[in-house]
Amino acid sequence: MDLQGRVAIVTGASSGIGRGIAHELAREGARVVVADIQEQPKVGKYHETEPHPPTAQEIVAAGGEAVFQQTDVADEEQVRALLDRASGEFGQLDVLINNAGISKVVDSQQLAVEDYDRIVAVNQRAAFIATKFAVPLLRQSDAGRIVHIASVHAYGGGAGAAYAASKAAVVNLARDTALELGPHGITCNVICPGYVETPIQDYLSPAQVEASRQRTALPRLGLPRDIGRAVVFLASDDAEWITGASLLVDGGFTAGT
Repeated sequence: MDLQGRVAIVTGASSGIGRGIAHELAREGARVVVADIQEQPKVGKYHETEPHPPTAQEIVAAGGEAVFQQTDVADEEQVRALLDRASGEFGQLDVLINNAGISKVVDSQQLAVEDYDRIVAVNQRAAFIATKFAVPLLRQSDAGRIVHIASVHAYGGGAGAAYAASKAAVVNLARDTALELGPHGITCNVICPGYVETPIQDYLSPAQVEASRQRTALPRLGLPRDIGRAVVFLASDDAEWITGASLLVDGGFTAGT
């Protein structure tokens, strides 16, 4: 799935799923703008336990093209600056991947209102802001693509009131955006990952990690590249007639529900 000559922004791309997406897009020839609040990849307790060089540096070292733009996706002006960097550095934008996300897995009585607002701002509002300001650039592309990264928790609770609600909202945001931008030839889809081996899983106990492994139908947990490959497909010409779709990439995690 050749993405040569295309320019992609990936938010939350310093670590975890975003890092995997950025690498897979670059492997297919895309020029990647790595956006995150910090450049250094996170080190996890269970997964990705060894330090790695920054994502953009790794892509360049492998022969690809990438730059890093420090971005708090909840900040409108920083998102505008991110889009300016993409168009200024590479002259265009073809693919927007709204991946950045945070969580705080506590019940409604423990979750502070300001924490709820911050989670929704990063997980859902940021996807709207980036999409809104990316549209003028994507309309100039012959292959405009938007992919939001949600979660299996978009279809059920269990990950905290703010997280589940924000991810469900992202799924419907994509549907509405697909209807709006379809006449311009721009697609908008969502990927809902299951358990993926990243530092975001640090809040779990070893028993909970094992329970997720047992619930996953395929005989391993997900890897960031699994999500990255799905993104590559949705960003490619092979998916030009797919829009408004929500794709579960969960190893069968939700198959029994």
